[in-house]
Parts: sequence; structure tokens; C-alpha cells
Amino acid sequence: MEELDKCLRKLEPHGGLSNLQKKWLAFCLLAIVVTNSVCWARFERASLSQYSVAALCWMFRKANINWNLILQASLKVILWRYGITTGVLILDDSEKRRAKITKRIYRAHKLKDKKTGGYINGQSLLVLVLVTPVLTIPVGFGFHQTDPALSAWYKSDKQLKQQGLAKKDRPPKPEPNGAYPPKQDLALQLLGEFKAHHPQIKIKAVLADALYGTEDFMDQAAALFDQTQVISQLRSNQLVRDNNQKVNLAQYFAKQPASTRKVTIRGQQKVITFVAARLYIYAHHQKRWVIALKYEGETDYRYLVASDLSWRVVDVLEVYGLRWLVEVFLQDWKAYEGWGQLTKQQGQEGSSRSLLLSLLLDHCLFFHPDQLARLENKLPASTVGSLQEKIKAENLLHFIQGLLAADQPEETLQRLRQTAVETFQLAPSKKHMAPQKVVCFKPDFGNSTNYLVQFCIS
Repeated sequence: MEELDKCLRKLEPHGGLSNLQKKWLAFCLLAIVVTNSVCWARFERASLSQYSVAALCWMFRKANINWNLILQASLKVILWRYGITTGVLILDDSEKRRAKITKRIYRAHKLKDKKTGGYINGQSLLVLVLVTPVLTIPVGFGFHQTDPALSAWYKSDKQLKQQGLAKKDRPPKPEPNGAYPPKQDLALQLLGEFKAHHPQIKIKAVLADALYGTEDFMDQAAALFDQTQVISQLRSNQLVRDNNQKVNLAQYFAKQPASTRKVTIRGQQKVITFVAARLYIYAHHQKRWVIALKYEGETDYRYLVASDLSWRVVDVLEVYGLRWLVEVFLQDWKAYEGWGQLTKQQGQEGSSRSLLLSLLLDHCLFFHPDQLARLENKLPASTVGSLQEKIKAENLLHFIQGLLAADQPEETLQRLRQTAVETFQLAPSKKHMAPQKVVCFKPDFGNSTNYLVQFCIS
């Protein structure tokens, strides 16, 4: 908190944290570790009612904290502490499932469920992660939602097309709404914010999935970081030029001889089968590096596209292998850092600030003494789960130590016991029938072939 306060004051003269704000933030980060949620009621119980729900929520909503700069200030502290000067930026999507009907959660809407293939109601999140030789750090995020007017138009246009209505007789496509930018524009916005706040960091490459494999995104992302390498994916039906003929990628690479070799990916040797060529892509109006590859055990090619033609194929494959790290970060973040469990804060402020608290916890763990010692001695970093368990154990021992050091330990323990009884109230369960009255009516045997027993439960 002290380092974060100093950095905020450098970025903005009056943007520092007061003592109360530092204590509140520190308590919230520790409470997220203990409860694995961002929930004021759980925080109150974890503190044995020393902090009330009303007070915690008031600070969250009303405290004059510079939320717009706090994540970037925290990142600056980490970059300075570990001497990081270079890295690779990776973009990825994530979904947060919400209740089926909710009107107060920011940008909750109908989403395609990747696991089941059906649909869910939830929030779509775009995350930007910086992968460095030392750490993998979250550096930005944005909430995405397709323009509701555009979604309604697509649905209506599809129905009218099925009815045989000509295009000229159908309503025109609505104009783009700046309040609902496409994912590509939101991704470029996140990249631009990172560049503006951290111009000293040399970005070797920008990685993204097939959604961002478009001409506009790749050219603009490369231009942001002095024509850096941008690597994405293409669909198998993407048209390319082959001897002045238009063929798709699947047809082109089916005729090319493949090479197999071992490539170092994330420090491990992987056997990869690949074919590479500099091809003119019609949708991009220029030549790109296109690499068809499959890992050992896979049958179908995936098609990578890279903007910088000067790179070697092996270099592209090794850098693209880093993209898996963002998946690991998302799993750890959702499992251990509160955001994936209980975050019901309402409105744009509620969703954004609760997510910021969760990401600040991820940054904070890089300053745990054991983590610092391991990274300074060139040892592998500890996992988030193991750090969380150790912090819980440390806090329990600190609590016991404070209890034993009290002037009157027995009286202190009795007060704590009474506070715990008042704080942890038992709630009635609706699952069991024990307290409910069951009235059984006499069966009606009027019809010998039909026995009807009616039970009325009140």
C-alpha cells in the first residue's frame, strides 16, 4: 500500500491514498484471500463485525480513490521492483455467468456457453496480460457487449430474409454505437492505454485468437508498438493467392510437404508438425506469414498468421506458445482471487471496482516475502493457491499470538466467543420438513380400482 501510494502521488499530485483508504484496501485484499469472494457480508463475518457491511460498501462507492489509475500505478510498482523492461502482450476473452434474470449487473447479456454449446446470461470480459521473462501480470480489462439495437436488427433481418423479403425492403443496419465498441476496438483501446502508461516497456509481440486476425486490428496493433510482431489465427476457409489463383488455406497446405521438429515452448520441448509460407491474403490485401501447425497427437492443422515477415518460423512458434499462459492466469484468477465466486456489486462502478480489487490482489501476491525471495533467487514462482493457504495460516497464527499477548487472555477469549455467536447467526433451512406440519387425509376408497391418497403440506 505504501509503494502504491507513492506511485499514485507521482502520477497525480493529489491522487494519493489517505491512511484510512490504505487500511481499507489492505483489509479488502486480505478478506478476498480469506473468503475467496468480493462480498461485504462475508468480509464483515471474517472480521468478527469489526468492519460493517455499510462502512465497507460506503468506502467502495464514495471514497475518493483514483480507480482509473490504481491498476496502472500498481503495475508500475511491480515493473520497477522486478526490473522488467520487455514482454509480450496477450489478449483473451472470459465469461462470468450471472443469474438468468438480472437488470442491475453491468452489461450482463445473453452469451454463447463455450462448455455446453448453449446460452447463458453473463458478462463478457476482455483481459490483457503482460508475459515477461519473470512474471505473468494482468494489465488491463474491459467489459464487452454487442449493441442491443444491432442484435435486435440481426434477429429481425434474419426472420425477414427467411420470409423472402428483398434487401431493399428490409430495414437498414443501424449505425455503430460508440457506447458498445466491437471487441477489436476494445482490444486496441486496452493496448493504447498500456502504451500510454508504460512507454518504456519494449513489446516484442502481441498475441490474440482468431477473432482478432483481421487486417485492421493487426496493422493498428503493430503500429502502436513501433511495428512489433502481431500473431493471430485464421480460419481454414481464408482465401490466399496460389499461382494467381484463389484457394483457401486448407487446400493450399494440403499440397505442401510438412516438417517435424522439436521446438522449445515455455521451457519444454514439444514436437510440432508445421508448414510455413509467405502468402498474399485477400482479406488483408497484403502478404503475411502463414503457418499451419499441429502438435503431437493432433490431426487437424491450425493456421497462424504473423504480421512481421522478417521473423523466423521457429521464433513465431515459440512466441505463440506463450499464449497458453493467459489461460492459466484466468483459471487461477477465477479460482482463488474472488472474481469467479461472489461478486454481486451493481452498476458499472460495482463491476469495475470489484474486478480491480481482484486484480490488485494478484499484483499484491508478487510482494509476499516468500514470492520475492524465490523470484530474486531465480527460482520458480509459487502458485496462487499455495500462497493463499500460507497467508491464511499466517493470519491464524498472528491472531493466536495477539490473543496470547493480551493482558487478560481469558476475558479477551470470552469477548471474542460472544462476538462470534452474535456474528454467525444460523439461518433456517427450507430443505427439511421437521418444523412443518404434515396433514394426511383419509384415503377415498369409493372406487376399488383407484386408490387416491391426498397429502396437504402446510
